[in-house]
Amino acid sequence: MLSSSDIVANKNQEQLCNSNICLFNHDGLSGWDDVYNNEVENFETNGDEGEVWFGEETVEKMLEWTLDNYPPNTEPYVLDIGTGNGIMTVTLAENGYDPGHLVGLDYSEPSVKLARAVANARGHSSIRYVVSDFINETAPAPTEGVSPGNWDLLQGTYDAIALSGRSEDGKTIVSRYPPKVAEALKPGGMFLITSCNFTEEELKEAFGAPELGLTYQCVLRSITMRSTYQRSQARAYNIQPLHSGEIR
Repeated sequence: MLSSSDIVANKNQEQLCNSNICLFNHDGLSGWDDVYNNEVENFETNGDEGEVWFGEETVEKMLEWTLDNYPPNTEPYVLDIGTGNGIMTVTLAENGYDPGHLVGLDYSEPSVKLARAVANARGHSSIRYVVSDFINETAPAPTEGVSPGNWDLLQGTYDAIALSGRSEDGKTIVSRYPPKVAEALKPGGMFLITSCNFTEEELKEAFGAPELGLTYQCVLRSITMRSTYQRSQARAYNIQPLHSGEIR
C-alpha cells in the first residue's frame, strides 16, 4: 500500500520533471556534485556565489518569518536541510543570529565546500556546514553534548527530494523525509518548508501522519509556497490553521 507521501510524490512526478529541478536531480548525488563543482569553480574564479534555487524573494520571506517567530535574542538552533550555497544560513547570520547556532547540511560535498567559502568570504566562518545524508543518517546535534533531536527550527525544501526514487527497502525516499524531520525537532520546535511544486493540501497530507506529531501552523504565500509545522509536546497531530489575522 502506498503511503500518503508516496501518493503526493507520484502524482507530482510529471509536474516536477517539467521544472528546472529535474535537470539537476535525475542523476542523484553525482548530478548535484557536478552542479556544485562548477559553482565552486565560478566562485573561486569570479566570486559568483551560485544559484539561489528558489529565488531571493523566498529567502527574504523565510527570513521575515524567522525574525517574527524566532528573533535573534531567543538564540535558536537552526538546521538548514539541503543548504546548497549556504545563503539561508549566511542571511540569518547577517541579521543578528548567532553563527555558532547555525548549521547547513547537504549530502553533496562540493555544495558544503561552496557554502563554507561563501560564509568565510562574508565574515561568518563560525557557521557550521556538514556533509550528511539527512534521509539515511542521524541529523547532527545542535551543539556538543546535546541530543540530535533538539533543533529549535528546521528549514528545508521538498521538491528535489520528491525525485529521488526509492531506497533499498522499496519505499520512496520522499516518504522517509517527514519522519526524519519529526525526529530532528525538539518538542515545540518548528519546521519551515519551501515548495514551488506542491500545494498546501499536498504538504498537509505528506506531513500529517498522526505518529509524526507535527501540527500545521500556517502558509506564507507568494510564487513559492512556505508552510510551517510544529512538533507538539504530546506528539498528537491535528490540523490547526491560524486565523487570517495571524498568518504572517
